[in-house]
Amino acid sequence: MALWPHTSNTGGSRLVLESVGIGLVISLLFSELFGLVAGGLVVPGYMALYIDRPLAVLSTLAASLATLGLIRFLAYFMFIFGRRRMVLTIIFGFLLGSALRTAGDLRLAGFALDLAPVGYIIPGLLANWMDRQGVMPTLATLVIASVLVRLILILISGGSFFGLEGNLG
Repeated sequence: MALWPHTSNTGGSRLVLESVGIGLVISLLFSELFGLVAGGLVVPGYMALYIDRPLAVLSTLAASLATLGLIRFLAYFMFIFGRRRMVLTIIFGFLLGSALRTAGDLRLAGFALDLAPVGYIIPGLLANWMDRQGVMPTLATLVIASVLVRLILILISGGSFFGLEGNLG
C-alpha cells in the first residue's frame, strides 16, 4: 500500500517522499510533546533510510561533531549568534560532509569503505541542534525518531521496504 505514486514529479522516489513526510510528523510530535528536536525536521526521515548503512550514519555524525567543534572554536574569536551561527553551521557541515564524500572509497583490509554522509545539509542541521540543545539529547531523540520512522515505513509497505532501498532518489 503506497501513500504516493512511485516517483514524484521532481524525480524523487516514493520511499524518500514517505520517509521525509513521516519524519516531519514524528519530529513535530517530539518537539511538541517532549520539547526535543531530532536534529531538524527532515533529519529523522533521511536517517531512517540509512539505518542499514552504519558507515554513512557514522560519517554523518562525525561531520556533525566536527562542525560543532569548529563552530564552538570560532565562537571564542568571533561573534557568532542567531542566524549567522545557524548559516555558518550548515555551511561548515556541508563542507565537511563534502570533504568526506570526495575522499571517496577507502580500502581497509580489502574492503571498500564509502565515507559519504547522509545528505548534504544533514550534518549541519544536526550540528546546529547539538549546539542548541546538547549533543546527547539531540542524538537520543534522533535515534528514537529515526527508528520510529523506519518502523512505520516497514509497516506501511508490508515489509517490502527492504527491496526499495537501492533507489533513494
